[in-house]
Amino acid sequence: MTKKTSHEPDINRLRASFKDIWKEEELSSKIIEFFPYPIQVYGPDGTSVMVNKAMMDEFEIADREFIIGRYNIFKDPDIAVSGLVKQVKRAFKGETVYLSDLHVPLKTIKKCYATDSHDVNVMYQDATLFPIYNGAGKTVYVVVILITRRIYKGKESIIKAKEYLKNNWGKEFNIDEVSKAANLSPYHFSRVFKHEEGITPYNYYLNMKIEKIKEKLFDTNLSISEVFAACGVDYHGHFAGYFKKIVGVTPSEYRRKIRNK
Repeated sequence: MTKKTSHEPDINRLRASFKDIWKEEELSSKIIEFFPYPIQVYGPDGTSVMVNKAMMDEFEIADREFIIGRYNIFKDPDIAVSGLVKQVKRAFKGETVYLSDLHVPLKTIKKCYATDSHDVNVMYQDATLFPIYNGAGKTVYVVVILITRRIYKGKESIIKAKEYLKNNWGKEFNIDEVSKAANLSPYHFSRVFKHEEGITPYNYYLNMKIEKIKEKLFDTNLSISEVFAACGVDYHGHFAGYFKKIVGVTPSEYRRKIRNK
């Protein structure tokens, strides 16, 4: 899915800057090399012609020769499976393309580039692709800038469960549904989750609720009861006491505290 992200204005300015400096090849290469986000540059046929240090570090790839001249974005099976070929081609035809929340194929990267990619099991990134033109207005390069949004560590089953909870935090907790997402029995899932995370799945879910409540308490247009209701819990129930236990102050005290900052 193509989606414009919140960093679009910055990317537009960045894109314009890249086009300006591209006239000075040596300068552009230095800027790309030391840019803090992973960058890969492709030729018109989709073959990689440049990767920067941040890209190498992100995936712990030892040698650029694994990528430059060898990797072709149009021949990547993961790109095809993800259904992103059409969006990528748009960039090579002259458009700026924004791709949001992409699942990074770490297993493929580990296999192809002989890297362990540290202890990250799942990674999600945003990607911005934009063309660089020559004097005749023809696309000669496509620059891809990657921004990592989320990473997960630990067993794959726990990663799936955490992703499920992240997407369903507003619903009532159901151990059967969460363990189903993890492809484990409820009993085994609870044991594995506690071992990996140090807390039970339910407490993990409650802590997510607390963080959502804390975020919404910034909105002074909502009463505290409305904040709790928006997060799927009753302010007059036991959850207000749990909030104080975890945060150290009552919801109203927390709101006063953030107002005074």
